[in-house]
Amino acid sequence: MRILLVDDHILFQEGLANLIDSQPDLTVVGSAFSVRDAVEKAHRLQPDVILMDFTLPDGTGLDATRAILAERPSTIIVFLTVHEEDDRLFEAIRFGARGYLLKNIAASQLLAYLRGLERGEPAISPGLTSRILQEFSHTPSPKEPPPEIVAQLTERQRQVLQELRKGASNREIAVRLVLTEQTVKNHISHILTRLNLSNRHEAAEFARRYDI
Repeated sequence: MRILLVDDHILFQEGLANLIDSQPDLTVVGSAFSVRDAVEKAHRLQPDVILMDFTLPDGTGLDATRAILAERPSTIIVFLTVHEEDDRLFEAIRFGARGYLLKNIAASQLLAYLRGLERGEPAISPGLTSRILQEFSHTPSPKEPPPEIVAQLTERQRQVLQELRKGASNREIAVRLVLTEQTVKNHISHILTRLNLSNRHEAAEFARRYDI
């Protein structure tokens, strides 16, 4: 598993990198210290997993998560932070994070969570899981989307939306639908505008929720 570390504390990063690199099946491919740095290195290094701090010098881990997943939605992002406030926890999950770990976690637990990610398991610190379940269990059941909203989409836009639902990248969508990447980007932009959504992850969730 190839891992990118995003944290502005150099000493913490070095210790974390030494721990991970001591494992035969885990490798740190790079370190980033800001939102901009994280987005650039995620694009260039294409890690499997990103361990993301919440507070960064030029923004938050949420900013980096939004930008990274917009380009490469298959990337697994796990927050590793000192912040355990509910609002930050819930925001991270809503932004597409696959985990939220506190920095007081034991080294053995961290390694176990990282390996669990390969099996599709979330990485959530003990005590936080119940908060997440309680929060999202209050979300009302989705209703059928108004026909006039879905009718705003062209057949091609529906096809692009279906690919977003699968987690496909722009390049993968372009190949599958025989389009240019720019055309795919244009379609996604139109989809977001017509459905009043903010990003491709909300579009994918919309498609899953309403089975488009």
